[in-house]
Amino acid sequence: MRNSTYLRMGLNMLVHSKLRSWLTIIGIVIGIGSVVGILSLGDSMQEQVQSRLAELDLTKMTISPGYTKASSNMPGPPGGGGGGTTTDVELTKEDITALRGLDGIQYIEGEISGQEPVIYAAQNSTLSITGVDPQVWQYMTTLKTQSGRLLEPGDTYVAVIGSGVASGIFKQDIGVNQVITINGKAVRVVGILEEKGEGGDRSIYMPINGAVTLISDAKEGVYDTITVKAKSESLVDILMTKIVKKLMASRHIAREDDRDFSLSASKSMAESITSMTSSMTLFLGAIAAVSLLVGAVGIANTMFTSVLEKTKEIGTMKAIGAKNKDILMIFLFNSAMVGLVGGILGVMLGACVSTLFPMLGMRMMGGGSSSIYLSPKLMAFGLTLAVIIGIVSGVVPAYRASKLKPVDALRYE
Repeated sequence: MRNSTYLRMGLNMLVHSKLRSWLTIIGIVIGIGSVVGILSLGDSMQEQVQSRLAELDLTKMTISPGYTKASSNMPGPPGGGGGGTTTDVELTKEDITALRGLDGIQYIEGEISGQEPVIYAAQNSTLSITGVDPQVWQYMTTLKTQSGRLLEPGDTYVAVIGSGVASGIFKQDIGVNQVITINGKAVRVVGILEEKGEGGDRSIYMPINGAVTLISDAKEGVYDTITVKAKSESLVDILMTKIVKKLMASRHIAREDDRDFSLSASKSMAESITSMTSSMTLFLGAIAAVSLLVGAVGIANTMFTSVLEKTKEIGTMKAIGAKNKDILMIFLFNSAMVGLVGGILGVMLGACVSTLFPMLGMRMMGGGSSSIYLSPKLMAFGLTLAVIIGIVSGVVPAYRASKLKPVDALRYE
């Protein structure tokens, strides 16, 4: 027999066992729909994560005051206890001086931050103020301006503001060269940052020599964080070890448990987030795959029943010359078509599920775009998986049907 004959006879079997076939198909539809919907959500989530991580500078490391083992990125036994600082500690100019001589460091700066009252057009709002070193900040930051410029050496009482500060907080929009009042001091806006996420960035960046006089609890030569930029991403891990050793020596700390500073890296955070997202997608996909297993069992059950019902027909076909291969292929085509129909409907269900996720409030990371994209590659994967499940589930029943002896089949009641 030709493949077209197998196809016609397999389709005929599918059409003439409507209720049982459709009950089986529903199991495949639910399984494929679940897998496709969840994988599309996972793909969109990973795309959003990668988009966010692309904005990070993976060569940057941040030193913060205080230390606990559980929050440290450095090797060592997990868990808290020991290493938790009990007194207030500070990062100072001496720490920056101690690190400047390390090989692999391209830039280093100290930063301060605080919440201060900001007045513009007779309207008051409390906003985040960050003081940075204008000599190196423009080379370390990944922020870009939509108008104006970044901070430059020689600036003091000027500021670069986020797009959310420029429009959305005050009744009147703030433009470049406009003057705002921070903690009673006039500060000129020299740049407005590009919008990041919904609402934009609501931070204000100033030269640290000006910010230290405006932030209430700031002190000269004392920093909230110290940011280090490595010459290349490959040097980050080695440089982290060197930084810890150097700071422990300069701060006269002999034991790991006595550390009073923490060190984190953008690279480590990016790797952790990527790994977590991949694991979550895999876990959700595995849960959805359980319904596929149920669908596969349903197909096998339907095919076994179909073989029993058509035993006499099988005997008749064999009596007039049909070979074992012909019987095998007819039943395999039938099971493959059950899987194909279930796959097509399952992909359609998966597409509907994907569009429902944003409506249910399942937004992507960072509050960005909530759209979920179902790729043609994922659709093809869903269809292929459904057909494979159909064929695999029908192999044993089809094989048993092909091995029936004509005399026994014709006598079957």
